Amino acid sequence: MTSPDTASLLEDAADRIADISRADLQIMLRRAALLLRNSGSIAFENDMEEALRDLSGEFGKTRNDTIRFIVREWMEKNTYLPAHDLDEDGDVDGEA
Repeated sequence: MTSPDTASLLEDAADRIADISRADLQIMLRRAALLLRNSGSIAFENDMEEALRDLSGEFGKTRNDTIRFIVREWMEKNTYLPAHDLDEDGDVDGEA
């Protein structure tokens, strides 16, 4: 016997929302959030994965956040996205 997938469990819960416990609903929603968070993973060669791990540690970000940061920076530098303008009168917390 196979266990139902998360989507089936969520659909079933939606059909009988008044009967499902709050704890069960929380578990299903957390499981769904994890699946969504991890669904867009990109596999790289070992040397790139190692570099991403090192950068993620330096930045204090997750692997996916580090990839998003790198891609955004590249797109801004190559004018695919507008660069962020610094507010001249804004607080920069000691960084220029």
